[in-house]
Amino acid sequence: VIRLSVAPLFEEVDAVFNDTQIINLTPGLATQCGFSFKFDPMGNAMFFASLQNCFSQNMVTLVTFRLPGNHMTEDPVYRVGKTCSYTPWTSREILCDRNYMEASEQSMPQWTCLQSRLSYCLQAVASGYKMTAVVFSPSKNVMNVDEVQRKGYAIANTPTRLVLRSPHNAEETYLQNVAGVPMRCSVGKMFCFDVPLASCFTAEAVAFTPEVITWYMPKHIDPLFSSDAFTMLEVYMGIDAKRLDTEEMAARNYSVLVTEAHIIVEIPVGAVGGYFKSHIQDDQYFVTYTIEPMLELLWIEEVAHEDTSYKVLFPITTPLMARPPQVRNYTVPEQAVFVLELGTFNLDVELLNITFPTMVLTVAECNARGFNVREQRSPDNTLKTFRLEVPFSDPVVFKEVAEQGVTTFTLQLIYGLVIFPEYAPFSHSAVVDAVLLDIVPPSVTGNCDQENFHITVDYRNQEPFFVVLVGKRLLNHEFAQQYLTEGDTDFTITLPFSSPDAVFESVHSSSVRSRLDVALLNPYNNMTIKYFSLACSFLKTLTECFSNGTMTALAVKVESAPGLNPGQLTLSDPACGPTYSDDRVAYFHFTVNSCGTTRKFINNVMLYENEISLPDELEVKRNATTSSGEEYQLKVSCYYVANITRTLAFLTRPRDNEPFAATGTGRLMVRMRLAQDASYNTFHQEEDYPVVRYLRQPLHFEVALTTSSDPKVALVLDHCWATLNEDRDSRPRWNLIINGCENPEDPYRVVFHPVVADARVHFPPHVKRFEAYMFSFAEDALEPSGQVFVHCDVVICDASSPSGGPCSGQCVNQDNPKRGRSSGLWLDAVLVIFN
Repeated sequence: VIRLSVAPLFEEVDAVFNDTQIINLTPGLATQCGFSFKFDPMGNAMFFASLQNCFSQNMVTLVTFRLPGNHMTEDPVYRVGKTCSYTPWTSREILCDRNYMEASEQSMPQWTCLQSRLSYCLQAVASGYKMTAVVFSPSKNVMNVDEVQRKGYAIANTPTRLVLRSPHNAEETYLQNVAGVPMRCSVGKMFCFDVPLASCFTAEAVAFTPEVITWYMPKHIDPLFSSDAFTMLEVYMGIDAKRLDTEEMAARNYSVLVTEAHIIVEIPVGAVGGYFKSHIQDDQYFVTYTIEPMLELLWIEEVAHEDTSYKVLFPITTPLMARPPQVRNYTVPEQAVFVLELGTFNLDVELLNITFPTMVLTVAECNARGFNVREQRSPDNTLKTFRLEVPFSDPVVFKEVAEQGVTTFTLQLIYGLVIFPEYAPFSHSAVVDAVLLDIVPPSVTGNCDQENFHITVDYRNQEPFFVVLVGKRLLNHEFAQQYLTEGDTDFTITLPFSSPDAVFESVHSSSVRSRLDVALLNPYNNMTIKYFSLACSFLKTLTECFSNGTMTALAVKVESAPGLNPGQLTLSDPACGPTYSDDRVAYFHFTVNSCGTTRKFINNVMLYENEISLPDELEVKRNATTSSGEEYQLKVSCYYVANITRTLAFLTRPRDNEPFAATGTGRLMVRMRLAQDASYNTFHQEEDYPVVRYLRQPLHFEVALTTSSDPKVALVLDHCWATLNEDRDSRPRWNLIINGCENPEDPYRVVFHPVVADARVHFPPHVKRFEAYMFSFAEDALEPSGQVFVHCDVVICDASSPSGGPCSGQCVNQDNPKRGRSSGLWLDAVLVIFN
């Protein structure tokens, strides 16, 4: 068999070409000459031709079909052709196709004729005999060749084969029950050869369930055998004349079982290789499933020693299966839209129009009206449904208002559908209702405290039917766990004013105006049910001034500058960028004698001013890419009193006891060194001082008791401070450590580092380490000396019996302890560092 596939094609084959001759291919001629066709609902076409068709030449077949084309062109046809050859031929070839059955036998000397007839037969064949009559069994009806051909048979002989082809419905065919399976048979006698034409199947050979098609084929087809002694050599299955291997069959869930009496083929309904077709009866929707399996058998008869190839192409169509379409109602009344889905249909069904009580609308008109008609396919692209959305507010919806705030919406419609390609119309009607309780919109209120927004949503006595949008973020479960507090009929969102969900409207010297937007949305169509906005001014120190001459400033991104990158902001000196920044703020830390800070005197006050902005080149670029054209400028300033006198009152009282060394007298040595890095492995030597450091570089100090090996002794840092000269009591002075703790007013507080025993440190309690950052004094701006001296007071304690105060441990109390009760000694250490 030759198979040709063409898609899409919704028209019949027009003709077949024989060399240069065009032969109109009528159904009768197709059957007589060995051609068949099949079309699925999607327009896919397959053409089958016997290799021994009327136009084959010496068993090498060239088949060219003419398909309907564009009649506006000069050549209104498409020509589709295929050339095939087939070897080796068996003694007997039998083919059962959808519209004919065909048999051919070898006309060779090995045919088993009687010896007396064999010589005559062979001589006739060798001399090119011409058949004049055919006798059909069992009717014994004798017809000449012309009469046989007029009845639709085909008879041909070649130097090697005799061919007889018969329609399935020919008068001379007969039904025979073979192993319980009805089969249609035809046997003819041509010249000196008996040709068992074929035994082909009827629909009764198939059994159906809603899930499985079962095809029974007799293993021993009686009319085709001369005896019961045979050997089945091959059994193959295929689809559409194409043989399948075992892996392909398993993937499609096909099965072939060979028993003593039958060959049984099982195919799942809906399996790959077939197709569904829609049908209408009495305006009811049905489907059938069609598939064309193929069986190929090869057997040899042991007595005659003749092999037979038997091929069946057997189109199977299930009975009508009811598939009443359903209208699924996905309407949520709060959405105020009917959402209907009609299905399920095969792909050959199309929706043409929808009839409402007052009008008929096509699909295009429905969509133009806002009904949103969509076709939806199944994941495997074999089924479809039709989805329709109709707003409650449309005039085609009937509205009925009842008592107690209940409104009923009713939609009546008739779907107009059609089955392709035969254009068979049918319809499906539906009536759907939606009951809607009158909903009181939730109320939203809010207020602010010193740090937070408080937004309260009161949804009364109804279940929340909305989602909450806070700023630009949906209120999800994680968000709610962190910021939401629930009540009986309400909930409150508490959010810091600096949250990324809020926006900064404006910035002032001591406050920030921040706004939080909250929207309640319909989850089905994202329409806004309620919108609420709350803006408050929050006291915030954006600029801090320190007595050591340093300033800090915080610049925030405001709503009017949406494209601003805070990390690109600088002080007046473009080289001074932020010490920290993110997408909302930039933090600056600098001294009043740097970064372009200006100073002027106003009476007894020194005013230091600077400005935070974008560098000129970035400002120009930003203005070119944004439409606002606004510049970002933030002025920061600090006031210092030039001359001031402060009065300090204090009282003294005698010590309760004098400090003493419990173990006797001795000499204690304390050494303070500056490490070269945070590892504290290498230190600067005496000749290295003064050591050069730049502003804000880290300084790693180590203070150690060097001459004691007493494990009960502990060293504690009591006070550490910095001066401009070597005099420990000189002014100005900046405290680094106060009462064993960091100076709380220092923007860069010292960091204490733990000490562990190693090859150099044998007694960790004898050593203390801390880290500070290099700075300069504001007074140093007038007469810069370039040096900073660091001093420390340390306390040597009895670690085994601490009695409070500094000896209780490093930074145990921010309050001033009673030193007189400490069992310790105060010592002093000093370092000088060059700025």
